[in-house]
Amino acid sequence: MTDVLLELSRNKLARQFMSRARLPIPMPEGLRRLPGPRVERFLEAKTVLVSGAGSLAESLSRTLSRAGAMSEVASAELAQLFAPAAEAYARPTRLLLSDESQGASEAEALLFDASVLRTPADLKLLYEFFHAHLGRLVRSGRVVILGRPPDAAQTPMAAAASAALEGFTRSLAKEIGGRGATANLVYVADGAEDRLAAVLRFLLSGASAFVTAQALRVSARAAWSAEDPWQQPLSNKVALVTGAARGIGAATARALADEGAHVVCLDRPEDDDALSHVVRDIQGSALLIDISASGAGVQIAHELEHRHGGVDIVVHNAGITRDRRLARMPESTWEQVLSVNLEALLLVTDVLLNEQTLRDHGRIVNLSSISGIAGNVGQTNYAASKAGVIGFTRALAEQLAGRAITVNAVAPGFIETRMTQAVPVLVREAGRRLSALGQGGLPEDVAQAIAFLVEPGAAGLTGQVLRVCGGALIGA
Repeated sequence: MTDVLLELSRNKLARQFMSRARLPIPMPEGLRRLPGPRVERFLEAKTVLVSGAGSLAESLSRTLSRAGAMSEVASAELAQLFAPAAEAYARPTRLLLSDESQGASEAEALLFDASVLRTPADLKLLYEFFHAHLGRLVRSGRVVILGRPPDAAQTPMAAAASAALEGFTRSLAKEIGGRGATANLVYVADGAEDRLAAVLRFLLSGASAFVTAQALRVSARAAWSAEDPWQQPLSNKVALVTGAARGIGAATARALADEGAHVVCLDRPEDDDALSHVVRDIQGSALLIDISASGAGVQIAHELEHRHGGVDIVVHNAGITRDRRLARMPESTWEQVLSVNLEALLLVTDVLLNEQTLRDHGRIVNLSSISGIAGNVGQTNYAASKAGVIGFTRALAEQLAGRAITVNAVAPGFIETRMTQAVPVLVREAGRRLSALGQGGLPEDVAQAIAFLVEPGAAGLTGQVLRVCGGALIGA
């Protein structure tokens, strides 16, 4: 079903009328999404403003220069740190003057390296940079803040300064969301600096259009071969996507295929027609199995091994909802949701790992939901299953880190799918508007987040829950 306000916002005359009439109606900004497969110079000739103390400057300068960005840095010290990479890629670095924000050219992104902030007083540097230059950010622009994770390795004062970055970022995301812009935080552990590039590419590109107000933690927990192709990163990879016949599953299958993977699309036998269309479009393979059936895991492992020699990527997308208030929920409804959404996922994964069907350096992404984080009326069964997925993800990530396998979860918010079209109109409107971006997401937004997490270069992320929710006002 069409989002009427979003369609109106794309009409220049309608926007002008709403503005002049001063009607209290939110007009969401149309988001600039990734137009196709990833390209290397996605920031070609785009201006990016960079400030901060500079301990992550080497990673920043390499990534921005290779992506084609024109960097403007806030200090002579940063300019010197940026110089080697900038010169190597013929990307001259300009010194950013604090008094030039008025009348200056627009900026595609604002980056702040807060990795060496040590006291709450240091946070004023954050205020000064964004206060002076936030007005230069383009519509659908990007803000990325980098810091060190607040943990026991820091002094209490430094941990306070690091933790403050999260509150700042989430609030800033809500301030700029009306312009379609996003703000995200990346905590980079000591020793994980070389794993930052893939995360920056995702957050600075159209692939992250519906990801905002999030905090990602980059670590060196999972072993990594340093493989990080910028284009076609999934070439020669075999990916399994469950629930691939439609919606998020179909969009994910297409996104992975666009990045070079051969995708094995799995769904129930009764969805054969819809699944066949997806498989034909992406030149993938079909696997008609009910994942909740007895012995499904063994059958899936056998097919993957026999036809493809194993699998590199597993995306557990299959899931159902059977909403009912708990007092009126039949036992069969409870059991059906837990069986499909959680138990089947655990059993299939267990077989793929025990049979060594999932190869080393592999990737697992499990679909959770913000309902599993925040809960929802009438969804005790669904929310329990999706919270269980998060617990499973975090525990399994620890176990598989030595095999260089990462395990992450994606938690979609309000996504425009067949499921949400069946929601009552007032509830649907609330779901769309109660986010920083003021609109619902698309299946492709979730698919792009998954495609990012399964890249070889995303080895720094494991045990994470990435919310694709547009900065929803509910949940953590």
